[in-house]
This record gives sequence, C-alpha cells and structure tokens, in this order.
Amino acid sequence: MASGIDPAVPPSGTGCVECEAAGGWWLHLRRCAECGHVGCCDSSPAQHASAHAAAAGHPFVQSFEPGETWYWDYENLDYYDGPELADPQHHPVEQPVPGPQGRVPADWQRHIH
Repeated sequence: MASGIDPAVPPSGTGCVECEAAGGWWLHLRRCAECGHVGCCDSSPAQHASAHAAAAGHPFVQSFEPGETWYWDYENLDYYDGPELADPQHHPVEQPVPGPQGRVPADWQRHIH
C-alpha cells in the first residue's frame, strides 16, 4: 500500500471542514486518504482539499461523493487505485450537490472553476 493512505481513518465529517467553519459552500467533496480531512474539490470556490494536500503533505484523496470510489494523487496529478477506506464512504445521500443546503447561492455556476 502507498505511503500516505491509512484505510482505518474515518472521514472528518459530512462536509468540507473549512467551508463548514466559515459558512461557505462546495460543489463536490474529497477525502484525504491519510488523515480523513474532508475538503471541497478544485471546482469549488475555496478548493480546500488541494490546499490541505499541499499544506499537510498528504498526496492522496478519494472522492467523497456517492457512487464514486476513485482516488486522485496530487503529487503525480493522476488517478490512483487505492484500498477501501473506513466508513462512511461518502457524504449523506440526502445532502445536495452543490451543498450544503441553504448556503449555495442561486447563481452558483458563476462561482465554480
């Protein structure tokens, strides 16, 4: 198994840690495969998942979207085949995309990258 992946660590929550703290919103969620940090994707306004990867030196994330199991390797800028991580595997299915409900602006498409 690759260094930088810990299958036993659960996700940090059901939404982007930093967006939740700041009252922000996200398009899609990514889960750090090393520490479980849940951050927003690079198409989201704040791009917290890649910022976490760079600051913490944790290169691998897995999609935290229902039905998606792919990994991304920020070091090699490519997809990666990794193991199943600790549950839950994705955010709650009732959580809207973009999310969270009540914080997404009506013109959200103008804000994504």
